[in-house]
This record gives sequence, structure tokens and C-alpha cells, in this order.
Amino acid sequence: MVIGLVAVLALFTGLWLVSLLVKNSSIVDMWWGPGILLIGLAYFTTSHGAAVRGRTVVALLMVWAVRLAWHIGARNIGHGEDFRYAKWRRERGAAWWWFSYFKVFVLQAVIAWIISMPVYYAITSPEPARFTALDVAATTLFAIGFLFEAIGDEQLRRFKKNPANQGRVLDTGLWRYTRHPNYFGEAVMWWGFGLFSVAVGGYGGVIGPAIMTFLLIRVSGVALLEKTLQESKPGYAQYVRATSAFLPRPPRRTATP
Repeated sequence: MVIGLVAVLALFTGLWLVSLLVKNSSIVDMWWGPGILLIGLAYFTTSHGAAVRGRTVVALLMVWAVRLAWHIGARNIGHGEDFRYAKWRRERGAAWWWFSYFKVFVLQAVIAWIISMPVYYAITSPEPARFTALDVAATTLFAIGFLFEAIGDEQLRRFKKNPANQGRVLDTGLWRYTRHPNYFGEAVMWWGFGLFSVAVGGYGGVIGPAIMTFLLIRVSGVALLEKTLQESKPGYAQYVRATSAFLPRPPRRTATP
């Protein structure tokens, strides 16, 4: 697993140097997916695991990473530094140039490495040599999660693109059943990779999706965004009362305020 950590640290160190030149630490976000893909490729090119499973996992990683990088890049490029990094930059002042290396780039590299644990087991394990029922279930789970995330992101992109929706809450499509279909989809995808790990006996690999799910719900995903939306969108409180925060389910009926 060390080679995966070395690879992603090298990539994120390079990104840190670029961020100093452009004075924007937000570039790290777009490289989150490609960073994990690099970890997978490092395992694939330096091991002799079962070919069909290894190629499948790398292919799924590539589909996920490319789409996510494109989505985040299209959303962020030209809009300046993300408010989180801008706030830290102001707080640290002249020390931000070196502090950002550890606070942003090294931290995200290490988290990416830990989350990618199931990828390590799935790619490097030589047995079972053929696809099993668990591999099929893992691929299916990934596909479900990918569709949730991709469709949810696209629905939100189109909603925001329409000026008439300024200040309104998206509560149609997948967003009718969960307030965060993209985060839910991301978690499901990683449990798909976790199932690949279980298929080869790498039960420790489920630590990756477990941590990802925790981060999405309690740290950087749902919890962080909910606070911002509650403060910025007047109708969001009613949406919260009617709609599940994470797991999709039919909306509850609420009284009209």
C-alpha cells in the first residue's frame, strides 16, 4: 500500500506548488478523483492480481474520477478560491503558504489513500481469479451510486443555471427523495468498491467506504452544506421537514406555513 501513498503525495505536492503560483488552494478539489485513480493505477501496475477484477476496478475508478473532475472543474474554474480555503488563508496570513501544504494537500492525500483501501485489496488479490457473485453485486452497486451522483449533479446544475430559480430550493427529481442525492450516490459507489474488497477476502477494505460515509454525512458533506443552506435559503427549513437528509425515501407531508 505504500506505493499508493507515495504516488498520491507526489501528485498533491505538485498541486501545492501550483497552488502557490496561482494563489488558489481550491485546485485540490478537482484533483481528488484523479488522485485516487492514480493510487489505483499504482497498485495495478505494480501487482499481479486477478486481471479481470483489477481491470474492472480501474475502469470504474476512471469513469468516476473523470466525471467528478470535470464536474468540479466546470463548477469552480473562474470563480476564485473556495470560501473555506479563502477563510483559512486570511486567518493564517503570511504562514498560509506552508501551512496549506499540511492543512489541505497532505491531509487530503492521506485521506484519499485511506479511503482507497478497498481498491488495494480488489486490485492486488490474485484470488478468486474469476468474477464472483459478489463482484457482480459490487459492479451493480457502483452503477447505482454513479447514476445517483451524476444525475443529481446534473439536475442541480440545470436548476442553478436558470435565473428564475435564484434563492429557491431544488425539490424535484432525485432531490425530492433526498436532500443530497449526489453525496448518497458517492457513498454507495464506495460501498461498491468495498464489496469488491470483500469478494477477495479483504474485509479491512470496508474501512474506506465507512470513513467516506462518515465524512460525507458528518464532516465535509451534508453537515457543512446544511448549515450554509439553512442560513441562505428561506424555504430550506420546510424542505428539511419534508425530505430525507441522506437515504432516499418518499417525502413527508408537511403543513403549509
